[in-house]
Amino acid sequence: MKRIVLTGGGTAGHVSPNIALIPGLKDLGYEISYIGSIEGIERTMIEKLGIPYYPIPTGKLRRYFDIKNFSDPIRVMKGGIEARGILRKLRPNIIFSKGGFVSVPVSRAARLERIPLIIHESDMTPGLANKLSFSAATKICCNFPETMDYLPAKKAELTGLPIRKELLSGSAQGGLSRFGFDKSKPVIMITGGSSGAVAINNVIRGVLPELLKRYQVLHICGKGKTDESLNGKPGYIQLEFAEEELPDIFAMSDVVISRAGANTIYEILALNKPNILIPLPAQSSRGDQLLNASSFESQGYSFVLEQENLTNINLLNSIEHVLKNSERYIKKMAASSQLDATERILKLIEENALK
Repeated sequence: MKRIVLTGGGTAGHVSPNIALIPGLKDLGYEISYIGSIEGIERTMIEKLGIPYYPIPTGKLRRYFDIKNFSDPIRVMKGGIEARGILRKLRPNIIFSKGGFVSVPVSRAARLERIPLIIHESDMTPGLANKLSFSAATKICCNFPETMDYLPAKKAELTGLPIRKELLSGSAQGGLSRFGFDKSKPVIMITGGSSGAVAINNVIRGVLPELLKRYQVLHICGKGKTDESLNGKPGYIQLEFAEEELPDIFAMSDVVISRAGANTIYEILALNKPNILIPLPAQSSRGDQLLNASSFESQGYSFVLEQENLTNINLLNSIEHVLKNSERYIKKMAASSQLDATERILKLIEENALK
């Protein structure tokens, strides 16, 4: 029996690619276990799939002052001790890490136990947790060609991001029927990520009367961010979030307007959806979404509209531009070399697990 331990957590973006690998790993005969944090989002997502889950304590690695900076290193050390005990019990052939702070003690334990470790970095520039794990890694996978410059050359592999297979099986007609839309007008899908984006929501609502003259709009607003006064408006559907209906929403959409988180933009790429990216501004992040969006724009996959330029008229003009040039965007995305990430990563796992 081949055994693999998956790790990563803190946000859905650190878990979804692991979930995308699970069917292929099962087909290859792997016994799968997961090491995650005690209270992280990954626990619910993984236990729902029936995968054995081993929680460990972890702490956030901050670059700023916080009183928890004094206690969290102890939690990280404790997590490392527990992770090492779990690995000795499970005796995996290999570990695959999607990053997040819980992955640091697991990576350190992998090095001590001499277990091959493959890391995946989603964003253009590596996050702190992954940087701390590089020395323990056998291979480091990434999404963007530019990221290769930040990685140890002998370990770096440009793979792209694993995408859940069910996302590729959506029905456009199913989506139109589900939401009461038709083929008379293009469908615009808007999403601000798993927690929504207030700035995007506000602009969409401000320009909605003009949008609905030309388009049908499916707006994923984020938990607690819907506007009840807009319920029942013809041609407009708002959701807090989308799960099982997401494949059909993507399938029916002619243009996707989105933040520039790595998971979402690689789903858009895999589905060849013409898109407008509105990256999170630098003052609200470490700037990774701006870099992600810039890379996709330079490769011809996306049109980028920065948040400081997000006005009613600019949004309308951007949608019109992307629709007018949709075939060019689709052709560029379809020719991407980063669309078979799942198979590439599974091959890397097989090659390194057998060493």
